[in-house]
Parts: sequence; structure tokens; C-alpha cells
Amino acid sequence: MKKTYTITAALPYTNGPIHIGHLAGVYIPADIFSRFMRLTGNDVAYICGSDEHGVPITIKAKKEGLTPKDIVDRYHSNIKKSFEDFGISFDNYSRTSSELHHKTASDFFLHLHDNNFFKEITTEQFYDINANQFLPDRFIVGTCPKCNYEKSYGDQCEKCGTSHNAIDLIDPKSSITGNLPSLKETKHWYLKLDEFQSFLEDWILKKHKSDWKANVFGQCKSWLDDGLKPRAVTRDLDWGVSVPLNDSDGKVLYVWFDAPIGYISSTKEWATNNNLDWEKYWKNTDTELIHFIGKDNIVFHCIIFPAMLKAHGEYILPKNVPANEFLNLEGAKISTSNNWAVWLPDYLKEFPNKQDALRYVLTVNAPENKDNDFTWKDFQARNNNELVAIYGNFINRVVVLTNKYYDGVVPEPTELNKEDLHVLQKVNASVQLINKHVEKFKFRESCNEYINIARHGNKYLADQEPWKIFKTDPKKVNNIIFVSLQVSSILAIIGEPFLPFASNKLKRILNHNDHNVKWKWGNLLAGDLLIKPGIRINQAELLFTKVEDSEIEFQLEKLRKNKN
Repeated sequence: MKKTYTITAALPYTNGPIHIGHLAGVYIPADIFSRFMRLTGNDVAYICGSDEHGVPITIKAKKEGLTPKDIVDRYHSNIKKSFEDFGISFDNYSRTSSELHHKTASDFFLHLHDNNFFKEITTEQFYDINANQFLPDRFIVGTCPKCNYEKSYGDQCEKCGTSHNAIDLIDPKSSITGNLPSLKETKHWYLKLDEFQSFLEDWILKKHKSDWKANVFGQCKSWLDDGLKPRAVTRDLDWGVSVPLNDSDGKVLYVWFDAPIGYISSTKEWATNNNLDWEKYWKNTDTELIHFIGKDNIVFHCIIFPAMLKAHGEYILPKNVPANEFLNLEGAKISTSNNWAVWLPDYLKEFPNKQDALRYVLTVNAPENKDNDFTWKDFQARNNNELVAIYGNFINRVVVLTNKYYDGVVPEPTELNKEDLHVLQKVNASVQLINKHVEKFKFRESCNEYINIARHGNKYLADQEPWKIFKTDPKKVNNIIFVSLQVSSILAIIGEPFLPFASNKLKRILNHNDHNVKWKWGNLLAGDLLIKPGIRINQAELLFTKVEDSEIEFQLEKLRKNKN
């Protein structure tokens, strides 16, 4: 039955370009799920946008002597274009500096404020006398009180994932001047998170123990076991959504309060541009809300944002939050400050027309349950040995043989024999498995099963050897080519979520619009024959090309220079 999905991908900070860790952790799995749900006939809103109020943005602006707006304008365009060129199929990609977002976030804050979900608290917070400003979040670094990591931020430790207050840090220092900060009184508004303890325990620990990923459930349970405390939702900064109250000069909404609301404002923007009702995607209880995030964002999407939505009272809660672990690069943690990363704009420039190759490798090697590693040698091997040698080889031989033996016209089959039926049965079994895996957010398994379809087809064609029997048994060759084209059509349809560029090219080669059965998921799942005899297909085109040793050595040398 057709469903409505609101699918969100974590808003990237606009303080730098996208790298492969972002793609593997959030954007590729979210895109696979969104494309698959569209393919299977569902109503999908795939939503994202630039997070333009994070403290790293203001820090970068100070270092470069620019304004935060200069920084966000530069990287918003960079990130948006990279996503488009890579084929990420957002329905809307917005930005949190927009007027619509500021109004949406302000209205949300006021709604909670007017319904007594905030507490005004005056506390002592770190202050840099030389910089003449308070030091919230990433404006301060120190030793994590839980794992002793020496470069923990004021709001969260990136090593152990613990969220804390800056005042809890050991040996804190200003990230602006490096000085030891002093303490100064300031007033802020705190979300009464402790009042949602029972609700969150019931909602997460009882209702989502079996369907949320273990890493997500475990981190939520740890937070709840420690007991929730009021959480500040405002900061002393001059960049962000201004706190919409009279006595709040110099204060803005905490980025982790306003950023998730960016999903709502981006949906509003998309709905307005397309004459749709945005509330259907956020307030209808039949709609499934799915958040795709990295593991460092679990607490905000599973504890704080749901508490905000519950407090507001009009919004649905997330059905699932399939967070991935981290992706390492050549055995080391990706580090943007040390330039130890594979940046998406660079990849698109240096590997033109190989978007699917990176998408494939990052999917079959995704850090779904544990941290994983990307290596350039593995990238080359998977591209050359799997995409080129198996998938591409199969399609190329089928299309070349069809044009050679039949002038490109799909042959009329006779009664299919057991080998013909056996390969179709195996392919249809893979289709069923892919459907189950994607619905459970198991994208590694689903993509591996997708390539298995190409393996089945490639082996079938190699075993049958039609080029040896075309003159002696032409009827059998008719069957072989017809069945191979049927497998090719299945690859073209299911490839949409996994390898969208190759999928579109293959559909064009097979002239998919001229066949009498619509190439839709329902026909595919029913095991219908999609290929119509008598239809002329087009000439062969290479779906994938090899990655040469010289290209890999160039990438490794770039990394070696950064290491030294």
C-alpha cells in the first residue's frame, strides 16, 4: 500500500565541502532509501539543507577575517552543486539563513515558551576577556571528563560521543585566543528535558528496542539511564536565529535547537514551490518520518528533537533514525583540519562520469554497524572487478550480440528451458531480498544482492555461450538473448536507487519506453516479462570504465603529502 515518507538527511555545516565520510554516513543511504521508496510508488519528501548557524562557521569566519555570511554563501553553493553533480536526489535543499527558516524556528521557540516548556536559568559560563565574548560550544576546547580526549569541544566529545556542558571540561581553553577563560554570569532558556524522561523511556526503550539499530538504541539508553537534565537552547552569539523575546539581546537559538527545525522549514519551502500541503509531511500520523544521520548526531535526533516535537504537540515523531558509524580513510580517521579526506568536488573533477563507482564502493563498504575503512586500492578493485568486469561486461555482451545477430531487434523466444527459468528464478529471488533489505535499512546487503543479479546474468551468458551455437541452434540463442535482455531490464529498474547514472544509461540503451509492459516496481515484483519481442534496442555504450593504476597513485600521493 502506498505510504507517505518524510525523509531527512542531516544538515551539513557550511564551513567546508562534502567529503566521503559524509556521503557514506548519511547522504548515500538516505538517497538509496528515498529513490527506492519513490520507485515502489510511495509519496516521498526527501529533505535537506545547509546548517548555517553552527559555531564552526563563526570560528572559520574569524580565522579568515570574514563575516559568517561570507562563509555560508561560499559553501552553501559549493555543497549544493556537489550534491547535484553527484546525483543526490533531494526534493528540496534549503538553508537555515533563509527568512522562512528564521520565522519557523522563532515561532517554534515561542510556542514552547508560551506553553511553559522552558526554564530561565542564570549560570556562570566561560568568557574570553581578550575576545570580549562568551565561549559556547566549539569556542572552547579541553579534556573530555569521560574519556580524557584532549581536544573535546564544549558541547560534545567527538571521540567518545558524550554530550556535556563546557564547564565540565578539564583544562578548558578558548579556541579563539588559546587563553584560559574566566567565568561570567549569563541568563539562558533551558528546555525542561527532564520532564520528558518517562515519555522518552516508553517511546524508545519499549517501542523501538527491536526496530532501531543497536548503536542508536544503545546510545539513547545510556542517556536515559543517566537521567535527563534541562538543556540550554540559547547561546551568547551574534550569528544565528535571534531569540524572539524582549530581554534577549545578543542571544541566539542553540544550533541544535534551530537546525532540526530546518527540516520543517525546508519542507515548507518545497511545498510552497510545488503547491503542496507541507503539514501532510509533518503532522499526519500516517506519514513515516525517517532521519538519516551520523552517530555523533544520535542524541539530538532521538532525545532532544523528539522532546521538542512532543512539547509542541502538533508534529509526528520519527519512525526510525538509522544512524551510521564513521568512515575512516586509508586506516586513519578522516580529518578536515589536516586535509585527510577525499573531498567530493575534487573527486567529481578528477573522476568525471564515475559518480556511480564511488556510490557503489561507499555502499558495499558502508559503516552501518561499525566504523569502516575506505582505501583507494579497494575502490579500484571493486570498480574494475565488479562494476566493469561483471556488470558492465554482461550488459555490453548482451547488447553487442543483440545488434550483431538480430540487428538490434529483441528476438522472439520459444519455450524456455530449465537453465533459462533457473536464472530468472534466481534473479527474482534477489529482487525480493533487495526489497526486504532496503526496508530494514540494510543497504550493504541490498547493494550486494543487486550486483548478484549481474553475476547471475553474466554466468548464465558465459555458460550458455550463444556465440558458439548461433548457426547450429538459433532458437536456443533466441531464448538466451531474450532472457539476458530480461535480466538487463531488471538491472536497469533496480539500479535506480543504487547506480542511478548507469540505470538511466541502461534504460536508454534498452529503449525502455517502447516495451509494452511498464518498467515499474509492481511488474518487477510480480516476475512479469518486461522485454517485448520486435522492439529495437540501441547500440552498446560502456556503463563503467576502468580506474587506472596511475589515477590511484595520484590520489595516494596527495594523501602522503598531507601526512608529511
